[in-house]
Amino acid sequence: MVDDWEDDDALEPGPEDAPADDDDTVFQGDWDDDGGDSALAGPAGEVPLPEGKRRVAKVLAAAGVASRREAERMVEGGRVTVNGHRIAHPGHPVDPEQDRILVDGRTLMRKAARKVYYLLYKPKGFVTGRNDPEGRRSVLELLPDVPARVEPVGRLDITTEGALLLTNDGELAHRLTHPSTGVPKRYLVKVWKTPDPRVLARLESGVHLEDGVTSPAKVRVLKTTESGNGWIEITVTEGRNRLVRRMFAEVGHPVSKLRRESFATLSLRGLERGQYRALTPDEIRRLQDIAAGVPAIEAGRKRGGRKPGFAKPREAWLKKRLDRARRKNR
Repeated sequence: MVDDWEDDDALEPGPEDAPADDDDTVFQGDWDDDGGDSALAGPAGEVPLPEGKRRVAKVLAAAGVASRREAERMVEGGRVTVNGHRIAHPGHPVDPEQDRILVDGRTLMRKAARKVYYLLYKPKGFVTGRNDPEGRRSVLELLPDVPARVEPVGRLDITTEGALLLTNDGELAHRLTHPSTGVPKRYLVKVWKTPDPRVLARLESGVHLEDGVTSPAKVRVLKTTESGNGWIEITVTEGRNRLVRRMFAEVGHPVSKLRRESFATLSLRGLERGQYRALTPDEIRRLQDIAAGVPAIEAGRKRGGRKPGFAKPREAWLKKRLDRARRKNR
């Protein structure tokens, strides 16, 4: 029986680690891969797209109309016409510069929406979907003044709080949620009874779950309460459904409280529950690097230029030092 849990405010969000942190409880976001623009999947296999053409679902997502998955559903539902003809396949090839694309009878704006990026401190009690079949509140209600249609990157379940990235940059979102990217996500977890070193080693090396062995994780004990329960910090790079909760349950330490402290190096620092902020240019650059496969610890760093070492002295300063040395040796 799990009892005597301390309040989750007993530990405040820690300082942002140098690039490489955190995990996210539920991965599968609305930004699903559509196979790119190079091919159109069909019963007969893949058919190359004509030059200058793009898949209509991707064009809708890029214009900020909806996430890719929602855009595909809109097309399949008969809500999209191209040059006066209703289409039904999300991979229908279109030229966004030449074709007249209408969604629900409205002309699609040809100029893509300006890309925006926000970090939200998601509270418990909110879902990350846009339309919840059970009528539960959406995190999108917490961003009423955002001047663009944004979507969550990945998901946090309704009982989990913490860092949630939202953007209308569908391509970046897809890359960040793709399993091959390995985005670091750091969590603060309260569990029943502090795990011993052998259990911590299991969590770090990989735990056998019903959907496979987990990837290596970083785990450390932050605090043990008077009743013997533990506050743990864990960093994972996968996005499986309820991953962190399932990992601790498998090793016999069920989770009582779970907060994502950071996502892809973006920290909660400075935010209260329900608050959000726009990302800085440096943070956006870090995300773009991580999405491109740059290790999180190196993301955002300037490349090229002078190699590490002594800086090249300015010419005037060097001449002055040399003249002084000559006068001293006379």
